[in-house]
Amino acid sequence: MYIPTMYQALATIAAISGILRSVLLAGGALLAVVAAADWAVRTRRINPFSGLARFMRTNVDPRLMGVERQLVRVGGQSSVTPWWALAAYCILALVVLAGVDFVAQLLSDAIFASSRGGMGIVGLLIHWTFAFLRVALLVRVIGSWFPGIARSAWLGWSFGATDWMLRPLRRVLPSFGMIDITPIVAYFGLNIVEWLLFRGL
Repeated sequence: MYIPTMYQALATIAAISGILRSVLLAGGALLAVVAAADWAVRTRRINPFSGLARFMRTNVDPRLMGVERQLVRVGGQSSVTPWWALAAYCILALVVLAGVDFVAQLLSDAIFASSRGGMGIVGLLIHWTFAFLRVALLVRVIGSWFPGIARSAWLGWSFGATDWMLRPLRRVLPSFGMIDITPIVAYFGLNIVEWLLFRGL
């Protein structure tokens, strides 16, 4: 009963992924049209007194105020706000789809491991542990590019999950000025240790 139920869940996730891709693609296409129109209004390529311009100012611009404030704060031009909103939507859509695909992959791995018995479960737990550590390293590296949010609750967990391996490496590896190579070394080190553990199973 357990394996068939997991297969059903996997099929459901695949169906949800397909629907999400279509919905997000359609939403992205619609948002691209709206962004182009709003940009044309903001740059006066469309008459600012036209009906379309009034519609944009009344219905679209208020919803972009958050993006516009952030953009102006870092020195950007408010006229490109619609394009940044579109870029944010695309990134969010990719993250959502990647999340759904990640869950599907986890479920697929669990089905395969269950079919191999106890050793399969042990191998799965090892794989998931090392996959988590690699993701934590990547999140930490990307988060370090934005010092303001690096230690936030959203990214702080990645520091706690990786400090134990990066601190010893920093004492051993030479410094290259602004470039910190310890996450790269740790990433490949995790791959090697995982491979050695699987060789021993």
